[in-house]
Amino acid sequence: MGVVLGCVGLVGTVAGLTGGVAAAQLADPEPPQARCTMTDRRLTELSGLAVDGGGVWAMADGGRRVEVYRLDLDDCSIAHTRTAAIDPFDAEDLARGPDGTLWVADTGDNERRRETVALIVLPPNGAPRLHRLFYPDGPHDAEALVVAADGIPLIITKEAVGAAGIYRPAGPLAEPGPTPLLRVGEVVLPRSDTVGGPLGEIGARLVTGAALSADGRVVGLRTYTDAWLYSVTGDTAADLVAALRTHPVRVPLADEPQGEAIAFDLDGRLLSGSESRGAARGEIRVVAGAASLVTSATARSGPVEPHETPAAGVPDDAGSVWSPAATGVVVTAALLVLAIAGMMVHGARRRS
Repeated sequence: MGVVLGCVGLVGTVAGLTGGVAAAQLADPEPPQARCTMTDRRLTELSGLAVDGGGVWAMADGGRRVEVYRLDLDDCSIAHTRTAAIDPFDAEDLARGPDGTLWVADTGDNERRRETVALIVLPPNGAPRLHRLFYPDGPHDAEALVVAADGIPLIITKEAVGAAGIYRPAGPLAEPGPTPLLRVGEVVLPRSDTVGGPLGEIGARLVTGAALSADGRVVGLRTYTDAWLYSVTGDTAADLVAALRTHPVRVPLADEPQGEAIAFDLDGRLLSGSESRGAARGEIRVVAGAASLVTSATARSGPVEPHETPAAGVPDDAGSVWSPAATGVVVTAALLVLAIAGMMVHGARRRS
């Protein structure tokens, strides 16, 4: 259900609000078009999307067993269900591997207290597999998973302050494990003025989902307000990590109640999905030609300036550090405290 963050460690990190800010590239995306509205209660808390030759698969982040649903995009009804008799703690994202395997990221950890997280693999044929993993540097909350063309999964953490970490398994996945995770990179998204989501400007910095295009040449990260698309030049997990150090193309996803899911269809369109929140029902929306925006933007004159100017003397690149004024830190801290109160109430149904 996408609770933003737990209280553990928050006070100690608010004052250290830093991270690299990469400029966004020029692009002219079509506005998202609503395709269908979620009415089935099983997908009220939609948090993951994936696409294969059979259609669009969706996943919610609740329940006592793994369930993924193939959708009819005419009305968002469920056309087919795949299940696994595995009880996830907090499943948050859905990805497709190069062989058609569906990967469920049981990586949510709002209070940052899990000793292990998990990846649950649903192959096209054969039994589901459970792979437990652990962060050697301590617990992290994560809602984004992407599987590279070489079959290696990457988990991107959800950080309210500082850089989001990019992690991959340190070796072959054991069954059940746990396998250690290795931090192989980090990413901080540019500032955004897109309106929407449950947390406004704060939510525009939180990574809530990820996707890889069918041809493997575009990787996308999403927040509550935007999708950020990066050009990929190779077929390995290392190439995806390198792509996330470059300047992204922004695709605004305004006015979603609580957007946590993205996928690319086979034609390069971007699909975005949101949880329902209060009276606002989640939708599946489509941005035509989204993957091609990365190529067209790269061919233009170059990057534009980010919304926030980095501190004096610090280069504006993926390794720079953004230092807000003291007043901004205080305001951010206050907003985070309010966010926790509201979102924890919204997340009260989640199993602890």
